[in-house]
Amino acid sequence: MTNSKMNNLPESDHLNISALSQLFDATTNSYKYLFFNALLDILARKLFDNSTRIYFRELVIEILANAWYPHIFFKLSFGKQDQIANKLDQLNIEFYTEKVTKKEKLINLIGQQNLDDISNSLMRFVPFRLIRPFFANELRGTKDYLVNFRITELSTNLFDNYKPIYCFNSTEYKETNSIILNSDWVEYFKQNFTIIKGWVAWEWLNYMQKNNQNTPNLASKLFPLDKRESLHQQAKYWKIILDKQPIKCIYSHQILDKNSVSIDHYLPWSFVAHDRLWNLIPTMSSVNSSKSNNIPSSQYLAKFIQLQHQGLTISHQYLPQKEWLKYTENYLLDLKISHIEDLLNLETLTNIYNRQFEPLISLAKIQGFNDNWTY
Repeated sequence: MTNSKMNNLPESDHLNISALSQLFDATTNSYKYLFFNALLDILARKLFDNSTRIYFRELVIEILANAWYPHIFFKLSFGKQDQIANKLDQLNIEFYTEKVTKKEKLINLIGQQNLDDISNSLMRFVPFRLIRPFFANELRGTKDYLVNFRITELSTNLFDNYKPIYCFNSTEYKETNSIILNSDWVEYFKQNFTIIKGWVAWEWLNYMQKNNQNTPNLASKLFPLDKRESLHQQAKYWKIILDKQPIKCIYSHQILDKNSVSIDHYLPWSFVAHDRLWNLIPTMSSVNSSKSNNIPSSQYLAKFIQLQHQGLTISHQYLPQKEWLKYTENYLLDLKISHIEDLLNLETLTNIYNRQFEPLISLAKIQGFNDNWTY
């Protein structure tokens, strides 16, 4: 195994792991990553039943469900030439939520759509080109417009000898509508599922990083979340502060009630993809619902920083030092603060926030987040 990329893939004495490791070589769009990941997800859901044919439509639904999350929810780019985003935008689905995103529900909603045009477009090349590395010698010198036809034939005729991941339901390219998996590969994926999924996720991340440079926390934005983390500890922090001093909501100017407070992500969670305390402030539930996935108007930034400073100062005064340092460790790390005392100096803290937030807000606007929200 001389290919360095194969070092992460489990060996096999009867499968072409070298060809597997080349699935994403010279890939210029998202299709292969999404197709192969969809294939793995479907296999896992079917408990690796290798007797089941997988239809193109089923793969298309899975691809769109997986791509929906980074495109619609986090507004990531799949690349300038990539058409996946356009396909998603064609769907008539209202599924915007900052709460739990249930993939099963999304699959059901997509499955109710007319997907003929999308399926014809997505399945025109990728199922055939993905397994091209298994027939590299046979395809050498083949004109590009004939490649799909040849792969359709080769995958069936050499299925037992070359063991590609799958072949098709017909040897005629234009009559194909499903894939038939090689049972040895199904068993390989079953036995090594965590490693294979991790490898695909890494390749997918590398591809997406090229198209979403400087996007914060990108790795957390590529796959559906099973659940959002609780904000219990963050709410506890702000309730301690509200106990010590009356605080007004920076948006509504109303005095906050600690028993009905809501924790707001100043920069939307679907942009930052984390619950760090330095981006969280207390607000009213009605305000939080109104703000939703928007970026506040610049008029609120100074008030946000002042409230952060107020919280840091009060918590520093009343909390044990060890507990306060635990609450504030992410301020130092994420905001690139060298000295702990800078958290307690409003002028310094303001400069730090302005320096960190300005490029983040600009990037969020570029990615399509609505800005200039006011209450």
